[in-house]
Amino acid sequence: MIEPVTLLLASLIIFCGALTQSLIGFGLAVVASPLLYIVDPSLVPAPVIMMGFSIALLTLFRERGQLEFNGLQYALLGRIPGGILGASLILIAPQPILGLAIAGIVALAVGLSLMKFSIPVNRFSLFIAGILSGIFGNIAAIGGPPLAILLSGKDAGQFRAALSAFFIFSSMIALIILAFAGLLTVEHFYISLMLLPSVVLGYIVAGRLVGRVDKQKTRVLTLALCGCSALILTVKSTIELMG
Repeated sequence: MIEPVTLLLASLIIFCGALTQSLIGFGLAVVASPLLYIVDPSLVPAPVIMMGFSIALLTLFRERGQLEFNGLQYALLGRIPGGILGASLILIAPQPILGLAIAGIVALAVGLSLMKFSIPVNRFSLFIAGILSGIFGNIAAIGGPPLAILLSGKDAGQFRAALSAFFIFSSMIALIILAFAGLLTVEHFYISLMLLPSVVLGYIVAGRLVGRVDKQKTRVLTLALCGCSALILTVKSTIELMG
C-alpha cells in the first residue's frame, strides 16, 4: 500500500491539479503526472486517469447547460487506436524512458498551449486529436491538450463542458485498454479512493474562486509550474538512465 508521506504529497498534487482544471477547463494531469511520477511512478497513469474522470464528472455537472457534443464522437474514436499504442509503449519501455516520455509530453503540452493555432474543427482534425490524446493519455494520463488546442475558440463555459464530456468517455476507454494490457490493478482503485477527497476539495475551492481570479494569470502560472516539473523529471530520469 501507499506510504503515508507519499499519500500526503500525492493528495496535495491532486488538489492543485483539480483546482487548476476546475478553473481553466484542463490541467489536472498536466500538473499532476510529472510530479506524481517523481513521487511514485506507480501513480501514473491509472490513478491520474481516474482522478481526471472524477473532476470531469463534477465539472460537467456544473457546466451541463453549455454542453455541445457535436463531433466529439470522432475524437473518441481516435482515442481507441491512440490508447492501444500508448499502452503498448508502457509495456516495452523501461521506467527512465517513460519518465522522459512523460516530461516530453508535458513540455510539448506547455509549448502548444503557449502558441496560437487556428485549426479547422472537422471530423478529420477531431479524429487526429483523439489519436494524439490516446497516446499521451495512456502514457502520461495527459489526454487533454490536443483537444483543448482544437477547441480553444469556444466560449469558456462550452470549452469546459466539451472537454469534460470528452474526458469522461475517454477516461473509460483508457482504463479499459490499460486493464486489457494488465496495467490496471485493484491497488490503483484503492489509491484513487484515497485521493478522491483531494479532487472534491479542489473542485469546491475552485467554485468559490471562479470569477475572483484572473484565469489568464492562473493559466500562465500553471504552465510555468508544469515546465519546471517536466525539467525536474527530465533530470531525474536522465540520471537514472545513465546510472
